[in-house]
Amino acid sequence: MTDYLTKDLQDAIEAARRAAQRRSGRLCVHDGDDVHPVLRMWDTGFALAAKDAPILHGFVDLYDGPRHLYQCLVMTSRVEEGERVYEFKRHSRVADSAPVDFERSEAEPALRLPRL
Repeated sequence: MTDYLTKDLQDAIEAARRAAQRRSGRLCVHDGDDVHPVLRMWDTGFALAAKDAPILHGFVDLYDGPRHLYQCLVMTSRVEEGERVYEFKRHSRVADSAPVDFERSEAEPALRLPRL
């Protein structure tokens, strides 16, 4: 079907698809004080819009809305079809709580009331 569409119409459809993808996604990359919306993410990397994406190197933080998901070491980037594609050298999931050095039992109450 794309063989019969004009180049202008194909570009308009692609721009609308990217705009809808940008609006629907909550993923974003924090590079210091700068925040960049993520178009898509997969196991080995993520992609940002090429027109406003910087060339990132080093550690960045990946968020899903207000929730911190990963701390990432970004290795390489390239531009493909209007997207700047970044590859992870390493990405670690951020824990919600601090690690403990003892085993927690399942039956432990959440709150203890003092005896009177």
